[in-house]
Amino acid sequence: MTSEALHCYHPEKDTGCQPAVVTENRSDLEDLHLYATPREQRFRRFASLEFEGQLYMTPYDFIQAVTNDEPKCAKKWRSLSKQELNQILMETPPVWKGSSKLFRNLNEKGVISYTEYLFLLCILTKPHAGFRIAFNMFDTDGNEMVDKKEFLVLQEIFRKKNEKRERKGDEEKRAMLRLQLYGYHTSTNSVHKTEGEDLVPRSYWDTLRRSTSQALFSDLAERADDISSSLSDTTLLVHFFGKKGKAELNFEDFYRFMDNLQTEVLEIEFLSYSNGMNTISEEDFAHILLRYTNVENTSSYLENMRCRIPEEKGITFEEFRSFFQFLNNLEDFTIAMQMYNFASRSIGQDEFKRAVYVATGVKLSPHLVNTVFKIFDVDRDDQLSYKEFIGIMKDRLNRGFRETPKYGWKEYYSCVMTVTSEHLRDLWKQFRRRDMLR
Repeated sequence: MTSEALHCYHPEKDTGCQPAVVTENRSDLEDLHLYATPREQRFRRFASLEFEGQLYMTPYDFIQAVTNDEPKCAKKWRSLSKQELNQILMETPPVWKGSSKLFRNLNEKGVISYTEYLFLLCILTKPHAGFRIAFNMFDTDGNEMVDKKEFLVLQEIFRKKNEKRERKGDEEKRAMLRLQLYGYHTSTNSVHKTEGEDLVPRSYWDTLRRSTSQALFSDLAERADDISSSLSDTTLLVHFFGKKGKAELNFEDFYRFMDNLQTEVLEIEFLSYSNGMNTISEEDFAHILLRYTNVENTSSYLENMRCRIPEEKGITFEEFRSFFQFLNNLEDFTIAMQMYNFASRSIGQDEFKRAVYVATGVKLSPHLVNTVFKIFDVDRDDQLSYKEFIGIMKDRLNRGFRETPKYGWKEYYSCVMTVTSEHLRDLWKQFRRRDMLR
């Protein structure tokens, strides 16, 4: 693939740091952050638009959120007028005009809601075989088409998942946060997880898979009518279902959209290192793989690779893309690797390449496999420690979305005061109870 075909993207020419109407002061922003989950916090950090109290990302914001650790500049939410929003939606292309440059072409001219952000994140980490499953989950009436009402069930599924995971605290703050994320006030009778209950949260993909299949047997589909009438249209809704919301989405267009999005994000990452060339260096490839992971000392991996690949050959975009297609099938590959482990067989490059193809159908080039081994074969025995490799790649696959929230002194102090106050109230109740028993 040539550099022209990759469609050069220069975010530095449009940083999105224009003057904005600030819709919330800084202290309120930090206070609400305390009640947000890590994903909610990330969305709020990268979102740059606000309409009628609800926050939105632009396509540019979304690309930045999945390819950078932090926004390029401090975000301030710009308030959109109804006229501005309508103009943005009028310029949204239909789904049959989609391409792997859609988000770059739209740039700042688009609005993406929080639930759509979660949906797009799901797309980025799913194998092509999962696209049909995703489509069938939305197609609740089984007519091989998805309409706007069926798609809006997504809103309720993700809202209900978050409602169960909400942090206890000031209900007024939680209500403000729900308004920002979902555009309407949700019920306050949330079910909070108690200590000892399922401490590992189910992924949004699992939630989507389990919940959508039950949509026809619950009130979710009925709620979609209420949601449709109360929420504003977004770029994604207009792209899929037209400006009047009457169009229907078939599987071919749905598949193409998901494949284009995966390709577009990979192209942008590749271009950030290729400097207009057709390849990136093996060291750059290692840097990209180790991003968003929990590896503390990446220098040892990089130094290991430099010593063992003295002459740079380069990684093409097709090789780069094939590796990330393999990562999206990591669960199946893990099973294949476990079979080698049970048989007490060492995992060399030939075994690795064969396991990737058998488990995922993806063919990795010999040079790419050799590069991966040179990066992760720290003890230099030409064998791969698959447990360590898979652990690191799972972190990379999630693109840092399982990040631990970072709190400053103000957040820490507020948290301590909240916990202390609750503890003192509990103690006071205990003392009162004892006095009454005497």
